[in-house]
Amino acid sequence: MALDQTQSTFGIAELAREFGITTRAIRFYEDKGLLNPARDGQRRVYGPRDHVRLRLIMRGKRLGFSLDEIREMIDLYDVDPSEVSQLKLFIDKLQLRREQLRSQQEDIAETLAELGRLESQSQDLLNEREARRTKAAV
Repeated sequence: MALDQTQSTFGIAELAREFGITTRAIRFYEDKGLLNPARDGQRRVYGPRDHVRLRLIMRGKRLGFSLDEIREMIDLYDVDPSEVSQLKLFIDKLQLRREQLRSQQEDIAETLAELGRLESQSQDLLNEREARRTKAAV
């Protein structure tokens, strides 16, 4: 069940449920300076800004960005509310991430091909050795 985003405050348990993460993860993001909840006694009170930032954190993690990269992109909004700087940086980061993934994809394809060759060679050797052993036993 999604939260009402017009809601003015959120508890840590509400955010954890909505985003499918633990309250420990939210506290970790807070410790890293990515979230800055207000306090009501011992209770953390997250505002709409924290809600949006958490959504951006989760998106960034899903795309494979480090927390430092996510912080850099999120913090740009505070410097440039027009989001122009943030969008330029985001596009640059997306292009770099795409290239990293393509490189990994090529490495994986090469590794899979090598595994296939080694498996085939090993199977041939096994068949040859089993045939020799069967011949010697006869």
